[in-house]
Amino acid sequence: MTPAPIDRAPAWMLAVVAMISVQLGAAISLGLFEEIGVAGTAWIRITIGAIGFVLIARPRYWKWSRQELRAPFLLGIVSAGMTLCFLAAINLLPLGTAVAIEFLGPLTVATIHSHSRRALTWPALALVGVVLLTEPWEGTPSVLGIGFAVLSGVGWGLYIVITQHVGDRFAGVDGLAISMPVAAVVAMFVGLPQAWGHLTLEVLLVALGAAVLLPLIPWTLELYALRRLTKAAFGTLMALEPALALAIGILVLRQIPAGAQVVGMGCVVLAGVAAERTGHRQDERGVSA
Repeated sequence: MTPAPIDRAPAWMLAVVAMISVQLGAAISLGLFEEIGVAGTAWIRITIGAIGFVLIARPRYWKWSRQELRAPFLLGIVSAGMTLCFLAAINLLPLGTAVAIEFLGPLTVATIHSHSRRALTWPALALVGVVLLTEPWEGTPSVLGIGFAVLSGVGWGLYIVITQHVGDRFAGVDGLAISMPVAAVVAMFVGLPQAWGHLTLEVLLVALGAAVLLPLIPWTLELYALRRLTKAAFGTLMALEPALALAIGILVLRQIPAGAQVVGMGCVVLAGVAAERTGHRQDERGVSA
């Protein structure tokens, strides 16, 4: 059988496109906060994404056992919490700062799952880059925003581990077609009260665009990337995301980085590429995927 185009694309490319999509989706979401609130934005985005995944996969839920459904259900709960905390963080912190703090989650996953001292070099280099990118010695960021970013980072780390598990056990995007409706229900409890009465056609159209950029595109690409990368490689590759957030700040907000931030961007790019080159998973025959 001829592999699908997404299976032929390099794993690192899938991850990078996913990261770009996440940052653009976050930028669009900021415009919805005043209309339907942070939680309302998270809920409507997740709900539209859930509908999209169900229409794409058309899953037959009854064919899976309760035990098989446990992991995607847990992924749905984690995804909802991660999204709510991330949007709350970027509402209180600059995008680049929030993403850099959130990256501590993938960095922890990369460190835990590194099996050699040499492999630990790349997470360490990425951490140096994140510190240089965020310049924590400058300004007084919101403590509440930092708290939300840290919680989002915890969710991101769990998301990586559970998504790889789900991707190994469900074909295509079936796992996401199970987890996303769960995430929508979880987010509904805090999001629907905020959004109720404010869901105009304009808001729905903007939310549709945001949902395509996040979660539809990136979570699909990350699922496929995690089928071919180790958790350590994927976690460190995510170090590119703070750099991408900084780049979007330059292009969209005209925020020119300082010299230290440019050096930091170079560190995370180098760490991500190096980790990806040595972090491919092997199939049961020992062949690199």
